[in-house]
Amino acid sequence: MTPADRSILERLQNEGNDELVLTPALIAENTDYARTTVREHLGTLLEHELVEYHDEERAIYRLSEKGRAFLAGEIDAAELENSE
Repeated sequence: MTPADRSILERLQNEGNDELVLTPALIAENTDYARTTVREHLGTLLEHELVEYHDEERAIYRLSEKGRAFLAGEIDAAELENSE
């Protein structure tokens, strides 16, 4: 789990407010990462099932149940690395 991966998950979580559904461009606008970097990390997060498509055709992402569990500390990053 890289700092960018965690940052993307936390942006979607939008702590203290309703969770967000965002495109890579909107995630990039609200982080310090370029859109291409965000897309690359979203691919990894999809592989680990930490995010899912809200609308695949429009490339809009949201947190998955597993992503929520990870951010809540219920899943350790080492478990994700071992599942590769």
